[in-house]
Amino acid sequence: MDKRIAIVIGGSRGIGAAVVRLAASEGYCVLFSFASRADDAVALEQAVASAGGEAYGVQADAANEAELTALFDRAATLGRISALVYSAGITGTASSLADASADTLRRVIDVNLVGSMLAAREAVRRMSTARDGQGGAIVFISSRAAKLGSAGEYIWYAASKGGVDSLAIGLSKEVGGEGIRVNCVSPGPVETDMLSAERLAIGASRVPMQRVGQPEEIAQAVLYLLSDAASYVTGANLAVSGGA
Repeated sequence: MDKRIAIVIGGSRGIGAAVVRLAASEGYCVLFSFASRADDAVALEQAVASAGGEAYGVQADAANEAELTALFDRAATLGRISALVYSAGITGTASSLADASADTLRRVIDVNLVGSMLAAREAVRRMSTARDGQGGAIVFISSRAAKLGSAGEYIWYAASKGGVDSLAIGLSKEVGGEGIRVNCVSPGPVETDMLSAERLAIGASRVPMQRVGQPEEIAQAVLYLLSDAASYVTGANLAVSGGA
């Protein structure tokens, strides 16, 4: 029970998988969720184990309260939950808002924002020193889209991430005296399978550094915010976006 447990919601691919690998390399026992791609989760578990780390995948819908709660309960049997990274996120099909379906809007908000709140709630219940916890850190993966708006593409995605930004601000104030730090990382365009090659090229052209980011660059920022090096940092939103 002395193990430090990090929970990564949406951890089997992209930024989440990079966070899992880096957190495991820094001594965390990582429990990560995946929505459907079990093969990716198994491959990640094996890669972490080959590098001398410890990570376990659990299938869970990021917007499903019962599945998230069960994941946290399992994590608590492995050691002390000291870190939560919420990396689950979807965009839906690109379009103007006028052409978007209600199902797309609801699902994106459910996964990106409601799931963030549910996971954070479960983390606080277990970490808070006011509830017999030992403190910890929460990092939400937000997006520069929250500031830029994603007009003509994913306004609903940008709106969901704006909600995540507000969640982090409010929660950091609510639990700052209970041993929990809460921060955001806001990436610009990142080379993952969320974006097509064409959209990545467009994203790179809009970035002052003239390139997209790599998942490992985002993971480094996340692990900084989880670490003791950021012991006086809460309520912050760190843009990792090449200047965009």
